[in-house]
Amino acid sequence: MSKQGKINKITTSVVQRMKTDGEKISMLTAYDYSTAAVMDEAGVDMILVGDSLGMAVLGYDSTLPVTMEDMLHHTKPVSRAAKRAMVIGDMPFMSYQISVEEAVRNAGRFMKEAGAHGVKLEGGREVAEAVMKITSSGIPLMGHLGLTPQSVHQLGGYKVQGKDDKTAKKMMEDAKILEEAGAFSIVLECVPAPLAEKISKSLTIPTIGIGAGVGCDGQVLVVNDMLGMFEKFTPKFVKKYAKLNIDMRAAIEEYIGEVKDRKFPNEEHSF
Repeated sequence: MSKQGKINKITTSVVQRMKTDGEKISMLTAYDYSTAAVMDEAGVDMILVGDSLGMAVLGYDSTLPVTMEDMLHHTKPVSRAAKRAMVIGDMPFMSYQISVEEAVRNAGRFMKEAGAHGVKLEGGREVAEAVMKITSSGIPLMGHLGLTPQSVHQLGGYKVQGKDDKTAKKMMEDAKILEEAGAFSIVLECVPAPLAEKISKSLTIPTIGIGAGVGCDGQVLVVNDMLGMFEKFTPKFVKKYAKLNIDMRAAIEEYIGEVKDRKFPNEEHSF
């Protein structure tokens, strides 16, 4: 059994110790009770209730339409399911950009109303004041640099970030700023692997990569992507560990056929 398998509850101090010990951190997204329960039983370290639910669950074309109410609604069942994993609520677009006070209030809602163990927000130096105020309020906060989906229009699309010296230097600086502001970890999304590894080594807090190479302290994937449930688009960085869309379609087609042919329900499934 690995060291992480003996831990009763993942906390910020446990995640920090994992970085220090060189043990990789596992994180997946979840948006409902049953999925989160399976993940928790399997031993995942952290569960992110991502605003990716906008595309993966709600059918939007981006994360931008997702509201605080959407996020709280989906975080509640995940928090109820997670007995061991640390649950992080993703702060949606315009829930922390308007003012520091609103950022703290909304971060607090994730903890008070939804039972989350921490929150995540996107951005670097421009959100440092909010990060400082949220963390000083006792709320664990995960940063997010690189490709920040809430800024997709400003970034000009879903592109790898930090490819030139200027943007790479800024990302390095932003990571340090987030660490100094109190973030307990930082997601690095769509960042060149050498840069992500350099950032990871420069920080005392752990980094969680998604499309950022093996040099990060941990990894995260959207569960619908890695289980092969979401077919619209598959990013390069996604490895499909299953093809549940094929199994689900086959099961549903079999069910429909048996209903049409009067094979279901039979005596075994009738009162």
